[in-house]
Amino acid sequence: MTILAALAATALAGCGVETASTAATAAALKKQEIEQGKKTMDQMQKAIGQTMDQAGQRAERAGDEK
Repeated sequence: MTILAALAATALAGCGVETASTAATAAALKKQEIEQGKKTMDQMQKAIGQTMDQAGQRAERAGDEK
């Protein structure tokens, strides 16, 4: 009976390690996803700023021509 309990405990401990490993992997992937999202957001904000600057310059030139 003691051997059976030891085997059961070992099997259950293995499941816990696998679950913890899976959770850690999922967390690492989510962190990468968030970091990539932040980079994309920064790039888009920069592109929007450049577009706004260009639009302002065009408006100034259009105003000077009148």
